[in-house]
Amino acid sequence: MANSQKRAIQNYRSRLGERGLARFEVLGRDADRDLIRSLARRLSEDTPAASELRATVSKSIAGEPTKPGGILEALRRSPLVGAEVNLSRPREEGRKVDL
Repeated sequence: MANSQKRAIQNYRSRLGERGLARFEVLGRDADRDLIRSLARRLSEDTPAASELRATVSKSIAGEPTKPGGILEALRRSPLVGAEVNLSRPREEGRKVDL
């Protein structure tokens, strides 16, 4: 790449940085290209609508916080509770190996 092209890219990115923006690459489905671009365009604006959209998307992605003890609750709901299953196994020494 020529020095003039590198300098142009560097100037462009520094102007973005002055505006509080950053350029980054995102992988996604081709069908979602327009959706992601419009979402990024809307989020780059410094408006109340952008803040509301940011909060909505963040809440949607985050979901509900997990509660402690979730594994224990799942085990308690198991159909094997009270089945008195013997999970012990005999202890074996293993085989002899001649090295």
